[in-house]
Amino acid sequence: MTRISIQAEDFDPAAELMALEASGGGGVASFTGIVRGEGGLVALELEHYPAMTSAQVERIVEEALERWPLLGVRVIHRYGRLEPGERIVFVGTASRHRAAALEACAFLIDWLKSHAPFWKREHFADRTAWVEARAEDDAKAEGWLKPPR
Repeated sequence: MTRISIQAEDFDPAAELMALEASGGGGVASFTGIVRGEGGLVALELEHYPAMTSAQVERIVEEALERWPLLGVRVIHRYGRLEPGERIVFVGTASRHRAAALEACAFLIDWLKSHAPFWKREHFADRTAWVEARAEDDAKAEGWLKPPR
């Protein structure tokens, strides 16, 4: 079971986990990202080009499926205007063993963070600013390019 959703609507992490648990594996790993309200953030706005975003996320998921013996993958990424405390992303993986599920989940969120084509704009009470790419996010994703020890 592999499902990818790029959507404006909220999602239910519990329902997503239940679906992955039904895959029959021995391990399910997940990550749910929440919009932080640091520095007086009022909202985070995400823009994207649907076809480009879907294609890139599909490539990232295909890479995970090639690297690990996964029984299921679920990726949800929201777009639009989100307020602090709202869910923004969900990554879930299922495998026969925990290591593959955990590693694939970490790989997917690291690559989504740095390679999925979303443009983010932060809205504060007194200003609006585009979010720049962070070197530490890129470094995390690039770390997956190194051969395993």
